[in-house]
Amino acid sequence: MSDIPLLSVRGGKRLRPEGVRNLLIRGTNWIGDVVMTLPAIASIRKTFPDAHIAILVKPWVADVLRLCPDVDEILLYKSPGIHAGMKGKVRLAGELRERRFDAAILLQNAIEAAILTRMAGIPIRAGYNSDARGALLTHAVRRTREVRQVHQVNYYRAMVQALGCEPTDIGAMLKPGAEDQKLAERLMSEFSLEKGSFLVGMAPGAAYGPAKMWFPERFGAVADRLISELNARVLLFGSSGDRKAIEEVQGSSSFSLLDLAGKTSLREAIVLMSRCGLFVSNDSGLMHVAGALGVPTVAIFGSTNPVTTSPSGKRTIVVRGKADCSPCLKKVCPTDFQCMKSIGVEDVYRAARTMMKA
Repeated sequence: MSDIPLLSVRGGKRLRPEGVRNLLIRGTNWIGDVVMTLPAIASIRKTFPDAHIAILVKPWVADVLRLCPDVDEILLYKSPGIHAGMKGKVRLAGELRERRFDAAILLQNAIEAAILTRMAGIPIRAGYNSDARGALLTHAVRRTREVRQVHQVNYYRAMVQALGCEPTDIGAMLKPGAEDQKLAERLMSEFSLEKGSFLVGMAPGAAYGPAKMWFPERFGAVADRLISELNARVLLFGSSGDRKAIEEVQGSSSFSLLDLAGKTSLREAIVLMSRCGLFVSNDSGLMHVAGALGVPTVAIFGSTNPVTTSPSGKRTIVVRGKADCSPCLKKVCPTDFQCMKSIGVEDVYRAARTMMKA
């Protein structure tokens, strides 16, 4: 990953642990983005070791943060739901006001986060001066062109370090606890997964759009090789929205694969992923989760940019398509999908074997 840029705070202000006993973090809204903020959250914890740290997030990412040891409490931003619309925002601001937070660090870039914490009467409000919200922040970090071009992990780390937070290393950032291990054992039994078997997770979907998705038949071919040559058991992960891609992977494989799409909660998917010896994925939220768990991860990139969004962790490898137009960052390929066509089954299988030896 790129080096962390040095950024400035308006007025040279830095956060100090003294007097901050109750700290709110406004988290990001999507699974992959949440994972990429984990090193920044670890820096906040290291700097405020005695503070109670609560994080405000949308319900669909809460299960990721339940495996983060640096957060004491998860507050749910229920929109859609009771916090939707102006009336809902006023309600949420009132709920936060009752908590009497000393400070808020806004990892989310939107102006809404600054408005909400200002309405809640939180005296210290820190974050990037993005989305024209700088005047609402007491500690506004200048978001430079340079920092917008680095990996998203370092984008968030640069912001909190500008505020005075201590740096931390990037390692296995999600750590299943004792209850998670019990849940994993129950799920292993429920899905007839034998202890000691070599489990391979695959995530052939991608919420952002089809331009991020490698071909299902090639996922199926990689699965066949891993099963026939290594006696692996292949698990297909995804949401109900990934149903079509997963059915096509299963249909192209010569073996029976375990289809988990839409059949588990996010927490259940995560604890099962933690038992995998290998994970093969498109650029997706689950790819980031696998890397953060420390699972050897093969990440397939076509339209998106691994410089800024490759998986975190030290046991990952990127297989990148070869095309002059990549990365285009488009949801749908406007030309011939050459970036994904250029990635062969052998490319991904070779990367998988490399990661298994790492």
